[in-house]
Amino acid sequence: MSVPVKISAAFVAPDLITLPWDIPLEAWPDELITALPKGISRHVVRFTQLENGVVALKETTAELAASEYEMLKLLQKANVPCVEPLAVVTGRNSQLGDELPATLITRHLKFSMPFRALYSTTLRPETLTRLIDALALLLVRLHNIGFFWGDVSLSNTLFVRDAGSFAAYLVDAETGRMYPSLTPGQREHDLEIARVNIAGELMDLQAGGRMDESIDPVAISDRIMAAYEALWHALNDPELVDEAELWRIQRRVNHLNDLGFDIEELEIRTDDSGTKVRIQPKVVDAGHHARRLLRLTGLDTEENQARRLLNDLDEYRARVSLPNLDEEVVAHLWLTRVFEPVVRSVPEQLGHKLEDAELFHQVLEHRWYMSEQDQRDVPLNEAVRDYIENVLVNRRDEEMIIDPPTGVITAAQRIIDAEDDAPRDWRDLV
Repeated sequence: MSVPVKISAAFVAPDLITLPWDIPLEAWPDELITALPKGISRHVVRFTQLENGVVALKETTAELAASEYEMLKLLQKANVPCVEPLAVVTGRNSQLGDELPATLITRHLKFSMPFRALYSTTLRPETLTRLIDALALLLVRLHNIGFFWGDVSLSNTLFVRDAGSFAAYLVDAETGRMYPSLTPGQREHDLEIARVNIAGELMDLQAGGRMDESIDPVAISDRIMAAYEALWHALNDPELVDEAELWRIQRRVNHLNDLGFDIEELEIRTDDSGTKVRIQPKVVDAGHHARRLLRLTGLDTEENQARRLLNDLDEYRARVSLPNLDEEVVAHLWLTRVFEPVVRSVPEQLGHKLEDAELFHQVLEHRWYMSEQDQRDVPLNEAVRDYIENVLVNRRDEEMIIDPPTGVITAAQRIIDAEDDAPRDWRDLV
């Protein structure tokens, strides 16, 4: 690299410094570009492989790059799902002395898929519903910490499979702002942006014949409003409880745990008559089940995956009759005798098809499917073998395959979804 630049980062990888920063991103040679699916962006976005993994590079102004870098760091500290910011590159100039845009660098989220990469022929209503629900949950989490997104859309979100559903990650915080808390008007404004953007994205898909004709884009975009409001009120509304029905307090806590949220504390007040108790939960961030699984086993998973694995752990405890052992001891036995043997059963050449937790979830689904079909309790090892031989071997890698495999992504590419190579019966299970 002949032209000096300034790289702002907590840690700078040596191979990051040697990239050709004196060349515009869209002109970088094909051998530097890693072809991965990406959403629509007003900026030039490219992926490249570094020693420690794939990174995304986005050209923008120096001010916006610095602002988004700081905003993503704040979101990470708040434990909100978002891409990891790595560095900002400024002071770029071509060899002829022309000024080049600053570049924001983020770590590529493994096994993630942009909205437009989740279909190859048509987007099914069931998949779309799960995407909208995942985005609604992400928006609630952002609003709970006082973050105003300002450009909510499916295209500004990455999705990761999460035990039959999806987990949503914020990928573009350029318009975001952090406040001590959001007013109802700010939240409603963000929701209206989401509704309009989602309707526009779906209409675009429909115009291109990429969406099931039965889907009403406006009705689907309205769904995020309903999903958001239901979740927001469940998390934040106070509740009046009669003193004779204090059991409802625990029911409220259990309901919030089921939604994936932990309770930091409960504010409980009696009214003037002393006959009613007003409860107001102080909710901490989502991830109740994921944190419990991480504490017990060290497995770092999405929330629904954690819920599924914990259910299997509880079933294991009941099945092997270990009621008096500490939960941590049982979790270790389950990890070493059940989870890890399943993961190790996958041949090395198939090891990158799915994340370990998603693989285990799908094996459990496959076992249930086989048991129902055969009308018997199929042993886990039999289900694992059948899944590998008849399902996993036919799946594409969860990281999308793009044709051609390398090159700069400037035109529409043919994107192949992992779902499309699975047996038809599995489309509703994975």
